[in-house]
Amino acid sequence: MSIDAQIRKQLIMLARRPKDQHYVRPSNWEPDHVRNPKGEFESFFTDSSAWELIAEQLEAGCEVEEVRLRKPPGKNAYVLKVDLGANESKLYIKVQLGSGKIIGRSFHYSNHP
Repeated sequence: MSIDAQIRKQLIMLARRPKDQHYVRPSNWEPDHVRNPKGEFESFFTDSSAWELIAEQLEAGCEVEEVRLRKPPGKNAYVLKVDLGANESKLYIKVQLGSGKIIGRSFHYSNHP
């Protein structure tokens, strides 16, 4: 499933602006538990490198699934499943658009409990 080009553009723009990057608690936003295969100095993702990966994947035209959230009811979120390489599980990412911000809801291996 493909998302609207304007939504993709907005997600990319917000993912690149630190002042507009947020995440909810409790959530499964755990970049520091995911090994960064491109990390030269960091073995694991940071919040900053997680947002950069999201922007890069969206710019590259990755598949994005729109899902309906239970909390808050009726709101939509966007799911990316990213292949990190042969020796890693897929990465599951879920973000939500807020009022002028992007909200990180999930960033973890897809086999996360």
